Amino acid sequence: MNDRFPYFHEVPAPAGAEGWESMYPYFLVPSEETREEEDSRFWFADTMHWSRGAHPLDSIGAEAVYLGAGQNSTRIFVLPTALGLDVRMMNGYVYISPIAVTDPDEIGRRAEHFQERAGFYYQNWDELYGRWKDKMEAAVESMRTISFPPLGELDPIEVVTEGRGRSTSWDIIANYHRLIDEFFVVWQHHFEFLNLGYGGYIVFFQFCKGAFPQISDQEIARMVAGVDVLAFRPDDELRRLAQLAIDLGVDEVLSTEDTEPVLAAMGATDAGRRWLKEYDGARHPWFNYFAEYGFTHDQDTWNTNPAIPLRNIARYADRLAAGEDIARPVERLRAERDELVDEYRALLTPEEAAQFDELLNLSRTVFPFIEEHNIYVEHWTHAVFFEKLRELGDFLVAAGFTSQQDDIFHINRFELDTVLFDVVESWAIGVSARGKKRWVKEIERRRGIMAALQAQSAPPAYGVPPAEVTDPFAVMNYGVTTERVKDWLGSSDSESDTFSGIPGGPGVVEGPVRVLRSEKNLEDLQQGEILVAPITAPSWAAAFSVATGVITDIGGMMCHAAIVCREYGIPAVVGTGFATSRLTTGQRVRVDGNTGVVTLLDDQPGQSGEDG
Repeated sequence: MNDRFPYFHEVPAPAGAEGWESMYPYFLVPSEETREEEDSRFWFADTMHWSRGAHPLDSIGAEAVYLGAGQNSTRIFVLPTALGLDVRMMNGYVYISPIAVTDPDEIGRRAEHFQERAGFYYQNWDELYGRWKDKMEAAVESMRTISFPPLGELDPIEVVTEGRGRSTSWDIIANYHRLIDEFFVVWQHHFEFLNLGYGGYIVFFQFCKGAFPQISDQEIARMVAGVDVLAFRPDDELRRLAQLAIDLGVDEVLSTEDTEPVLAAMGATDAGRRWLKEYDGARHPWFNYFAEYGFTHDQDTWNTNPAIPLRNIARYADRLAAGEDIARPVERLRAERDELVDEYRALLTPEEAAQFDELLNLSRTVFPFIEEHNIYVEHWTHAVFFEKLRELGDFLVAAGFTSQQDDIFHINRFELDTVLFDVVESWAIGVSARGKKRWVKEIERRRGIMAALQAQSAPPAYGVPPAEVTDPFAVMNYGVTTERVKDWLGSSDSESDTFSGIPGGPGVVEGPVRVLRSEKNLEDLQQGEILVAPITAPSWAAAFSVATGVITDIGGMMCHAAIVCREYGIPAVVGTGFATSRLTTGQRVRVDGNTGVVTLLDDQPGQSGEDG
């Protein structure tokens, strides 16, 4: 068994991707001057958010995410045992390294600050969270007002008659800066509550582990189940529209796979037009929802690809027509939750019970944010952010600088600033842009590099693993545990008929698996199959109405996949590490979401289809 992973400098670029480092800001790539520090660290792949190699402009997310995480953890709320997560790009993929605080004196000093600062938020959670939502909605609307109109031959006459004294062409650069600034501020807001949300749950988790030595992680998680959060609203809208189609007698219209005929047929009848009015009303904001995690420009939202919501509405309508109940089992979850709480609470002394109640209440108060923030940031903000970047791509095409809209994503954000200045200043002077030929050649080179990078998957980790993985964010969200790291190093038995992960959703189920590599293959999932994927996004909720179980490579107890599976009552094992490579579509398995164990029931795949 190996005792470490390869170092960054030991792994060559894939063939055809030589020089990939030049595409990204210098501080995001490994370098000789930082080699000693990088070699001493443990880095794991953030393929939860960047499932494929990131284009140069998409790497802005890696900057913004880990800036926001670091500011809130290290400098604002002063987490006692953890600083931020350092970040590097390696062969196009994003890797992060938790920075731990180990000195007891420093932990104690930071804990005093944390108690004061986090305590203020916990005591005023509802008011501050309400203000947070207002800030986020304002930021999204502000982004929507940004525009990048083509440059005309002359500035408008109003520049003269109103005595403005400045060209409208400067708005292109100013608006670009504003778009970038808004994006970074949103990601600072993202972590304003998130770590505190995890923190509130972790304190309750640790209390339960100490008070009830035999309690499972799954039972603790179930004590905060049955939540009503905004993250489930898009899927609720699909269910509502399915029921409406049944009620109006237009559900048969949904049966075709093609979007345009469905919408045209709906528009041809009074009942269909009534349905379309509700459908259009649901689109904003609820369909500004990425089919994946929303961190790269090439992902669809439900609005940009209406086939996604229409297909899921049709699936729900079919189940309703068959007499099935498609409602999320909230009442059952809450009854089971309360029964579990009463059972464990009865084992405590009055003093312990009072502390248990206090921590449980805090955990339930802060827990909704762990899911809800996703709607505001990764979906609503990212949807408009990438929309505006595509508009800026159109601006460059209209200016004759690039040839197609997506050329812009092969230019990183710092380079793009210089490109825009080149375009604006050249227009102002009355000459051709100086960098056009240079960038035509460079974008073509980078297209080849990106193809080579994305043709390879990301190794799980680099560097020296810790003896024990203790970072709460790594464990709870990413499922990077001490056991998973050992699996990555090769200690797991690939010949065994079982493998393990983290209990994500309670229950046991057996059935054939459907291995899906991305959200683009979701339509292949058949009723009764067990969904196997690298990770599932929050927007995959409708697929959970088809799947009987879920297995993922990535994710911890508090990842979105685990939370959604618990709320939909689906057995799940997350963070297995290698499920997508160990399993083949059609193969039968048993998923035990109580213990986190997956058992292979046969050696050969069945006949339900090829891998997605």
